[in-house]
Amino acid sequence: MRRAFSFLQQGLEPETAFFLGDLFDGGREWATGKEKQADLYFKSYDTKYWLKEYARFGKIFLEKWTTRQPADNPSRQRGKIIASLPGNHDLGIGNGISLSVRSRFETFFGKGNRIDVVGNHTFVSIDSVSLSAKGQSQSDNTRHVPGQPPNQEIWEEADDFLSHISERKATTLSRELRTRAGQLENPLQNHTVLDIDDPAVRDVAQSTPSDALELPTILLTHVPLYRSPGTPCGPLRERWPPSTNPDDSAEPLATDERNAISVTAGYQYQNVLQPDLSKELIEKVGHVQHVFSGDDHDYCEIVHHGYTSKGGGVREITVKSMSWAMGVRKPGFLMVSLWNPIDENGVSLNASASSSPNPTLQTHLCLLPDQLKIFINYGLLLALTLPILVVRAFLCGYSDKLHRESINGRSCLSDKMETPILEYETRDGVASDTGTSSSNFSTESYQYGLAARSSAGRPRSASPMNGYGIPENGSLYSMTPASKKILGPSIHETANDARPRPKIEKGMRAVWREFKQSTMHVASVGILWYAWLAYTS
Repeated sequence: MRRAFSFLQQGLEPETAFFLGDLFDGGREWATGKEKQADLYFKSYDTKYWLKEYARFGKIFLEKWTTRQPADNPSRQRGKIIASLPGNHDLGIGNGISLSVRSRFETFFGKGNRIDVVGNHTFVSIDSVSLSAKGQSQSDNTRHVPGQPPNQEIWEEADDFLSHISERKATTLSRELRTRAGQLENPLQNHTVLDIDDPAVRDVAQSTPSDALELPTILLTHVPLYRSPGTPCGPLRERWPPSTNPDDSAEPLATDERNAISVTAGYQYQNVLQPDLSKELIEKVGHVQHVFSGDDHDYCEIVHHGYTSKGGGVREITVKSMSWAMGVRKPGFLMVSLWNPIDENGVSLNASASSSPNPTLQTHLCLLPDQLKIFINYGLLLALTLPILVVRAFLCGYSDKLHRESINGRSCLSDKMETPILEYETRDGVASDTGTSSSNFSTESYQYGLAARSSAGRPRSASPMNGYGIPENGSLYSMTPASKKILGPSIHETANDARPRPKIEKGMRAVWREFKQSTMHVASVGILWYAWLAYTS
């Protein structure tokens, strides 16, 4: 994922990256020390382990992002990562949420309920996993206050955020416009000292931005909105593509259980929100153009015609997981392109240009490589390489032809050539054993590629005029017949009579030695190459 996210930044240069929850696998179970641990299996997973996983998340996604320099285009704003939206694997869901677990998550990632203006669009993030506790039975993780609805401590913050969403959207847009104009985010107030009992205190004008301006709104939620069971997700769903129409028609089926998100729930998960809660989200957020959700790990695109919207329906895309370990062979992400030019007052120029403005948002599903297929190819390559090395080892161990070639060319890695104790190098380039007392000097000279000299081999003449005593026949080691009787045959003659041959190990020992050495040789090259690719990317 680190390499994929790094290439994503280099190739696409996104200005903003939104994460839609499930940043951790089991963050909801990793104790903070302030709640009862229901499952003893997670007893060793504490805050220390959570912090370790948090550092791992930062190493994967934040390191490259923070070091990215927008020097190529100074007019562009520096990009930001927004990862505060929690998922059910981060907190749990509904009445299963622990307040201490949520507090820990918000301490490091920020509030789950927030508003951001990106690309002249208003992104509204809703902590839907906490809001799902509304209407559920009382949780064991929170105390029940008489006279209050169950689980109010869990869902109260998200519900209050929704109740004042219009004012919050207008305030966020006003701050964005003032920042672009080079002004302070909040306008300065008249500083007047008044007594608390002075009636003029009630007449102090409060800075309330006008909510008349409205940018296209995009809703972000971890859990998808409710839909009827069997609502098809479209052809881009990987695990379960659309079923074939029995009428041989190209039209998709109106109901396709195989291609749909299952409308089910269980321990600490819920595939879709409740119908009433989904309707409340759309109505309170207002002017929702698109919805982006997560949780399902696979791609799903539908249009909610039952909700009011400017376009006659709300389009929702459930974004695919970026991890190949989440049940999808081809992980991916959703690239969103935004185009909504506005003036200094926040009025859309796109809307004033024509009665039917162009769409301000386009999406494209980007797929990452099939990592499992890559590992399978590695396995197939290994399965092909090992038999080749085995065959080569047997040829090196039993083939006489390869043995003869290996003496000079070393075609087999495990060839062991045993050299005699006393060796001399003659003009023919052949080593021989003489059995003389100068063996130490001769052996050392052979190792360094030098020829041994005989003390009696080159008699000198009295004068350099005769060529320093070199025999006319050109033999370096010529001896007189009398010397042969006393000293024995010359080195040259001994070498021609009996040349010792190198001894090569053969049989299964040679096969095993060759297989082991060649395997280590191939593996070292492959490991170094893979390490270089991993390091440079």
